[in-house]
Amino acid sequence: MKDTYQTIASPSEEILFKEKGSKFFGYAYPIISEEEVKPILEVLRKKHPTACHYCYAYQIGTEKINYRANDDGEPSNSAGMPIYGQIQSFSVTNILIVIVRIFGGTKLGVGGLITAYKTAAQLTLENCLIIEKTIDIHYLISFDYKNMNKVMRVIKEKNLEIVNQKMEMSCEIEIKTRKKNAGQVADIFNSLFEIEIKTKE
Repeated sequence: MKDTYQTIASPSEEILFKEKGSKFFGYAYPIISEEEVKPILEVLRKKHPTACHYCYAYQIGTEKINYRANDDGEPSNSAGMPIYGQIQSFSVTNILIVIVRIFGGTKLGVGGLITAYKTAAQLTLENCLIIEKTIDIHYLISFDYKNMNKVMRVIKEKNLEIVNQKMEMSCEIEIKTRKKNAGQVADIFNSLFEIEIKTKE
C-alpha cells in the first residue's frame, strides 16, 4: 500500500523566464485547500500590477485528486494545462503554481505560449525543495477519564501523534497515524473495553 506523497517544503523563490520580451514570473506554494488560492493571487496582483495574465494550476489530494488549470485570458489550454503538466511530471500534489506574465510587445503564438508557460513552471519546480510526506489517517478516540492510562499506553507504544485533545470527565483525543498502520491501530483501540474509536473525516 502506497501511503506517501510528494509535495514542496515551502513557497518557492521567484523565478524569471524571458521570451521575446515577455517576462514570466514563476511561484509555487504548498496548499491543502482551494480557499488558499484566491488570497495568493491577490498578493501577486499587487506585486505585479502591470502584468496582464496570472495563470495557474493546482492539485490537491492524494487518493481523491482535485485540480484546476486556469489560462486567465490566454488562448485556451495554452497556459494552465502546460503548468499542470509540470505538476504531474514532477509527481507532486498539494501545490499551487502561478506564472505571472508581463507582455513584452511580441506575440508568441499558442505554441510559443505553451512552451513558455511549461518552461516557467518547470524552472519554478526545479527551484523547490520536494519532500515526501506520509498519508495519515486521523482518528477520534472517546473514553472516560478513568481509562486514560490504557489509551495513553497505546499511543506511546505505537508512537502515535496527538493532534489535539479534550481532557474532562469524558475525554476525546484526536490522533493520526500512517495509512498503512491505520487498520492495526483501530483494531487495538476497538479491542479495549469502554473505548470508542472513529475515523475523523
